[in-house]
Amino acid sequence: MARWKKPSKDEILENRRALAERARCGDLRLPGGVAELRKGIGMNQEQFATILGLTRRQIADIERGYGNPTYATLEKIGRLFGFSLGFIPKAETE
Repeated sequence: MARWKKPSKDEILENRRALAERARCGDLRLPGGVAELRKGIGMNQEQFATILGLTRRQIADIERGYGNPTYATLEKIGRLFGFSLGFIPKAETE
């Protein structure tokens, strides 16, 4: 298995732009969105957890959809990326 390579500053900026656009379009959802945000800025789960005051296990559970993060935890995650929590409309189904 190939080792994960930390993104460059330019790649981090581009990742942030792309993730922000997906969020604006309502296409960035839990739980996968947390992992994408974390990886987009080049952090592993341990580093991300430390910044948020959580454990690596809590981050792993949130990313896999097994965690039940509090509003405060989701606010902390969102704040790192300039996001706030809110409701978004579901995509209409055909």
